[in-house]
Formats: sequence, C-alpha cells, structure tokens
Amino acid sequence: MKIAVYCSAKDVIPEEYLALGDQLGAWIGAHGHTLVYGGATGGLMTRVSNAAKTAGAHVIGVIPPRIKAAGRLAANCDELIEVANMAERKQRMRELADCFICLPGSYGTLDEMMDVLASGTVGEHRKPLYVLNYQGFYSHLQALSEHMRSLEFLPKEEHYKPCYLDSLEEIYKMIQ
Repeated sequence: MKIAVYCSAKDVIPEEYLALGDQLGAWIGAHGHTLVYGGATGGLMTRVSNAAKTAGAHVIGVIPPRIKAAGRLAANCDELIEVANMAERKQRMRELADCFICLPGSYGTLDEMMDVLASGTVGEHRKPLYVLNYQGFYSHLQALSEHMRSLEFLPKEEHYKPCYLDSLEEIYKMIQ
C-alpha cells in the first residue's frame, strides 16, 4: 500500500512529536508499505522518511523546485518526482497514495489535509484520510467542523470525511 504522510517540516518541536514520525515510518517499512511524502528535509518529514527507509520501505518524494532550491531535498528517496509547484505536489501525492495520514503540523499540513478532504468531498477519490489527534492536537479542528455542521455549512451526514484517531496504533488497525 502507498501511504501519503503529511506532517510538520519544522525541526524545533517537542521530541515526543518527532518520535511519532520515527514510529510511523518504522511501521510503514516493517509492514512492506511505500511512503509517499514531500521529499524534503525537516522535522517530522525527515523522521518519518528516515525511519521508513531504514525499515525497508520504498520511499517516494514529490518536490517542487522552490523547496529543492532552498537546499531541502531529501537524500533518502528511492523515487523523486519533481513537480512545478505546491499545487501540483498535492495533486500528484493524492494520485499516488492509497490512503493519507496527517500527523501534527502547521499551515502546510492543514493545506494538504484540506485538499484531500475537499477533493474527496466532491468525489475525486474515496481514499481514507486518517488524522492523528495525538494529545488533542486536532481537537479544535474537529470542533470547528462540528460548528460548521451545526450551522448547516456541512451536511449532517458527510459521504467523505476524515477519520480522527488518538494513537498511531488505532491508525495501524484501520489500515490493516
């Protein structure tokens, strides 16, 4: 299975979050899956990809020229797909992946998550989106979704929505 992982590229975050990247990457490799990710260095991106590669995963990086020009090209990709820009990066990762996992992150992670969610909502794909709500990281986003639903901006029953889970173990069970 090809698993796209969206996550923080920031190095200065609490170690417990960086350790999540190690755990997820190691699980991806140990279970014979392929990692699809942004192909860049930094933070959880480095930790997930290094752990996946070390555990034997095939690693596919998808990177635009701006990130490559900034000297952030990861050296651990088995395949590197160069795309024109961030929008094409998101599209290509969506096409390659069989499912998506969002670890904690910032605006870029939210952008990728919302792109998967919006494209799934309009029927462009039916691939599962798993969001790690580690220690309530995404609880406010869940609350915002419920608020939008209560005001009928979102339908009462969505045909495509993210699956929020509190631990990596829960995500592993969903994928298996």
